[in-house]
Amino acid sequence: MSAALASSSRVTPSMPRDAESARHGDLAVGVDMGGTQIRVALVNGQGAVLARTATATDAAGGPRAVVRQIRQLFAEVSRGAGPASLAGVGVCMPGPLDSEAGVVLGIPTLPGWVDIPIVAWLREALDLPVTLENDGVAAAIGEWRFGAGRGLSDFVYVTVSTGIGGGVIADGRVLRGRRRLAAHLGHMTILAQGAPCSCGNRGCWEAQASGSALGELARRLAAEAPGSDLLRHGPAVTARHVMEAARAGDALGLQLVAREAEFLGMGIVNLLHLFSPQAVVIGGGVSNGFDLLHPGIEAHVRACALPAFCAVPVVAAQLGQNSGVVGAACLVLPRSGKP
Repeated sequence: MSAALASSSRVTPSMPRDAESARHGDLAVGVDMGGTQIRVALVNGQGAVLARTATATDAAGGPRAVVRQIRQLFAEVSRGAGPASLAGVGVCMPGPLDSEAGVVLGIPTLPGWVDIPIVAWLREALDLPVTLENDGVAAAIGEWRFGAGRGLSDFVYVTVSTGIGGGVIADGRVLRGRRRLAAHLGHMTILAQGAPCSCGNRGCWEAQASGSALGELARRLAAEAPGSDLLRHGPAVTARHVMEAARAGDALGLQLVAREAEFLGMGIVNLLHLFSPQAVVIGGGVSNGFDLLHPGIEAHVRACALPAFCAVPVVAAQLGQNSGVVGAACLVLPRSGKP
């Protein structure tokens, strides 16, 4: 077993009875593949996660190595579920993707992921129907069906993690756009001549406000703040450490959280004006500090949004780290309806 697979952690240690007795097509496997981690879960038609596992993405090994990881993780979560009970496998990952053709067009943060026929490869590996979707869109679908967007006809989901992505539900439908490429929210420019982005542009929302950007800025500033608690993490400091330091009252941590909230607020104001949603839902790893970020985000929205948009709530995702896997499973679960 590879080192990456050895690091996977099983959340549900045994197959639940309702999975063992599931009827034909009642279950699906959702795969959420990111540049840092692969999450795989067995999900039923009510959006419940019955088994879940995760591992570090073997980015250095390339696409074929990641397919082998997914096959292993799929075997873990589906153990005990009869093949007839599985409707298929939904896969989400960063884009750009051609989800209709099942091809990864090019992921800026993952070298070698250009024109990869990932759906064909996974169908061969898993011997099941496979559907592909952008990770932000899939998470939006998960929150729409079973989380913070349930019952809404219009909302925007934003995931703030290694990068920034998202999905838009407009007039009760998933906004797809040309080639199903809509909602690459992280690549709208919010700061002219800002930080360089992996896409080649400068000042993208992702480059200014992602978890990676927050961690990088923290590493630079910690070296100039000898009294900061962040110094003890050395060059390994991350966005998570920033949130922990802020909770402890660390001055630099609080400064970084205030800056992060302002940049998130800038992007959210743009989204409010573009889509006029009923709510903006924030997920991803940085959302673990949502309670710290929320006051600053709200303050920026009140200061900069047109009056008609200021009352739109900005809320945390309800499915947490399962938004992506549940949304991916929804792509193939007939009970949830294919968006």
